[in-house]
Amino acid sequence: MKTVPVISAEKAASLVKNGDILMVGGFGMTGNPVNIVHELAKTQTKGLTYIANNVGEPNMGGGRLLNNGQLKKMIGSFFTSNREAVLAAQEGRVEYELLPQGTLAEAIRAGGAGIGGFYTPTSAGTLIAKERETKVVHGKEQVFIEGIHGNVAFIRAWKADTAGNLQYRMTEQNFNRAMATAADIVVAEVQEIVPVGELDPNEIHTPGCFVDYLVERKLTLEDLGISASVGSSKVVDEKRMNMAKRAFAELEKGDVVNLGIGIPTLVADYISPQDGIILHTENGMLGVGPEPEDGGGAMHYPVNAGKVPVTALEGSSYFDSADSFAMIRGGHIDVAIMGGLEVDAQGNLANWSVPGKPLLGVGGAMDLASGAKKLIITLGHTDRDGNSKVVENCSLPITDFNCVDVLITELAVFKFIKGQLTLTEILPGSSLEEVCEKTAAKFVEQLA
Repeated sequence: MKTVPVISAEKAASLVKNGDILMVGGFGMTGNPVNIVHELAKTQTKGLTYIANNVGEPNMGGGRLLNNGQLKKMIGSFFTSNREAVLAAQEGRVEYELLPQGTLAEAIRAGGAGIGGFYTPTSAGTLIAKERETKVVHGKEQVFIEGIHGNVAFIRAWKADTAGNLQYRMTEQNFNRAMATAADIVVAEVQEIVPVGELDPNEIHTPGCFVDYLVERKLTLEDLGISASVGSSKVVDEKRMNMAKRAFAELEKGDVVNLGIGIPTLVADYISPQDGIILHTENGMLGVGPEPEDGGGAMHYPVNAGKVPVTALEGSSYFDSADSFAMIRGGHIDVAIMGGLEVDAQGNLANWSVPGKPLLGVGGAMDLASGAKKLIITLGHTDRDGNSKVVENCSLPITDFNCVDVLITELAVFKFIKGQLTLTEILPGSSLEEVCEKTAAKFVEQLA
C-alpha cells in the first residue's frame, strides 16, 4: 500500500503557482481547508482562478485571498455570503462566473470523471445560461455545461490513513468529495492521520488514489466562522408565522422537503416527529432536526444550507453536494418551499437577482425550482413602496419558468390550477378587497 506524503500547510500552499486554477472545498467555513488557504494568503502567488461554492467569509478562507488581490477570477454559486466579494465584483477588481449550485457540483464531478460536459435543465432560458449552448432533450430545453478541472484542489476531511484514504463527518462532505477527484494535485487537510488499516474500508468516502498530499491540522472554533455557534437570525412576527403555518399545511406525511432561507425556515417550527416529514438540506443531509439546545456549533453538529448548526434525527444520512443535487434534479424532493421577489400569472419565479446589481448569488434556487415535484413560494404581497410582487409578468431576472404550484403571501393563498393563477384562500387579517387592490396579476377566484 502506498504512503501519501504528510506535508506542512506552508508547503501545501507553495504547490499553487501564479495563474493556477484552484479548487477549495467547503460550504461556507464548514469542511473548509482554511489553514492551507491562510498559508497561501501569506505568499505572493496571484492571478488565481478560485473555484468554490463561495469565497469564504470576510477576511477568512478565500476572502483573505480576495482581499490580498490574489484572485483573478472566482467561479461559484453564492458569492453574496461574503460582502467583500460582492464589492470586489461591483468595482471590477475580480472577474466572476456564477453557476447554480447543483450545476457547479456536477461540473466538478464530471471534470473528475473525465467527462467533457453534460446537459441540464437547470437555468435554461435564464440570464445565467445566456450564450451557452442549449439542446432539447426529451422535449425539454437543457443547457450544456463543461466539466471543471483544476490544477490544485485543497479539501478538508476529518480523518485520513497513511495511504490517503479519507473519511468526512456530518455535512463536511459538501464539495470536498468531488473536488478530491478533479485536480492535478489534491491536498487534504485533515483533523487526524491514522495508520493504514485502521479505517474500515466500508466507511472510506474518498479512496487514497485521488490524494497526493496530507496536512494534519486541528480544527478550531475560529476556523468555523458564522457556523461556530447557533446565532438565530429568524425574524418572527404574526404575519410571517401565519405564512409559515399555511405552508406547513401543504405538506403530507412522508414528504421529503427542502426549506429555503427566510420565512420557509419557520415552517420547521411546526414539524413534529409524528408528522413523518423528512427535511433535506442541499449541502448534504436528509433528516435535519432542530437547532442544538446547547447552542453548540459546527464543531459538534451538522449545518443546514443557511450555515446554521442543526441536529440529526434518527435515520438521518449525510452525502456530498453532487449527490444532494442529483436528488433534487432527479425528482426525489417532494416539496421545496422558497422565498421570492416576484411571481407572475404564468407561474414564473424571480427570486435571485435585482436589476442593476451583479449576478452574484443563485445558490440552489434554480435547481430546486426546476427539480422539486411541488414548489411553494412565500413572499410579501407588496414591496416597501407598495408595488405588488404578484405581477402579470416578472420584471426581475427569472429563476425558472412555469414552476410555482402554490403562492402564499401575508394576505392570501394562490394556486396554479390548470395553469391559471387562482385565489383559493384569504388569510386572517385580510379581505378580498385588499387582495384585489394589491395584486397586479389577473387571477380567478375559487374560494371555499
